[in-house]
Amino acid sequence: MSALRFDKAWRFEPRREPSRLMLWLTPVLAVALTLIVGAVVFTALGYDGFGAVREIFVSPLFDSYRWQDLLVKAAPLALIAVGLSIGFRANVWNIGAEGQYVLGGLGGTGLALLTLDAEGVWILPAMMVCGILGGMIWAAVPAFLRTRLGVSEILSSLMLNYVAIQLLYYLMRGPWKDPMGFNFPQTAMFSASQTLPTAVPGTLIHIGIPIALALALVAWGLLARTLAGFQVRVVGLSPQAARFAGFREGRVVWMALLFGGGMAGLAGVLEAAGPFGQMVPAFPTGYGYTAIIVAFLGRLHPLGIVAAALVLALTYVGGESAQTSIGLPAAAIGVFQAMMLFFLLGVDILVRYRLTRGARPVAPLPAPLPKPEPVRAREAAL
Repeated sequence: MSALRFDKAWRFEPRREPSRLMLWLTPVLAVALTLIVGAVVFTALGYDGFGAVREIFVSPLFDSYRWQDLLVKAAPLALIAVGLSIGFRANVWNIGAEGQYVLGGLGGTGLALLTLDAEGVWILPAMMVCGILGGMIWAAVPAFLRTRLGVSEILSSLMLNYVAIQLLYYLMRGPWKDPMGFNFPQTAMFSASQTLPTAVPGTLIHIGIPIALALALVAWGLLARTLAGFQVRVVGLSPQAARFAGFREGRVVWMALLFGGGMAGLAGVLEAAGPFGQMVPAFPTGYGYTAIIVAFLGRLHPLGIVAAALVLALTYVGGESAQTSIGLPAAAIGVFQAMMLFFLLGVDILVRYRLTRGARPVAPLPAPLPKPEPVRAREAAL
């Protein structure tokens, strides 16, 4: 019988239960790996890779003016990601936040154009309501297609992004084009009653930033303390248990998509009435796609999403600076964001598995079978 063998190679061993510590440490590890690998990759491409990492992820943290821009860009990311996280928890995969963001901006802009000559404190809240409704209407299409026809909301919501952008282009070059805009495809500038006031005088920080933080806290409370939040969690964890408890999956799908669309629409109207001050063809900035990374980097938790939104906002703020200071291409922003999601998905294995190395008994090799005697030898023996 052969001796017992031992395997000393590195291996993954299943955990008895998911590690809560690794659940929150792996996003930090993913960011660290992004910085290291990103620096190496751009150095190999002939750029100052380590200077790019410093300019994108470090320098904005020590500049008070960039901090203002950082908060301005983090607000829409947090709003959209919080809305998406509700659906993701229920296994409702809304990939159409970019289109819902655009429709929210168009909804608020439509009311702004109707009230250009009016004044009053009611105009801006009414624009926000129109923006929320615009995002919800756009999200209702994939909700209807899934619950009534069984169409995947991933495909339908994604395709609607392109429809929304083409609708934006049509309105900018046609009905909503400013006749006094020197033939540029853009709307008229919003009036003072239609523009977000600043939360801190003399800075870029508008009231959309505290609104985003407040809504993140509200979403946290809804998920943790309400029956609707409990339904979302149960449907996402165990659809069979949800059906046994009497929870209707279709209702959760509608609720998740409408909530995500409303939050994306609100982010759109806040951007149109804030940093843009009008509607332009360049309004789609990719926030709807980046918010998916924000949601998962923040572990689908509203407070984690706020922190993740600041990290992803760094790629926008620092990326713009790196383009002028070290000549980094604009596509580098997307590369860093994609690497962050890639590494996050990769290191997630540490939540359910641990990496170990040590002597582990392995089943011994079976003893070799005796060779058969030749036929002639057996006949001679007989």
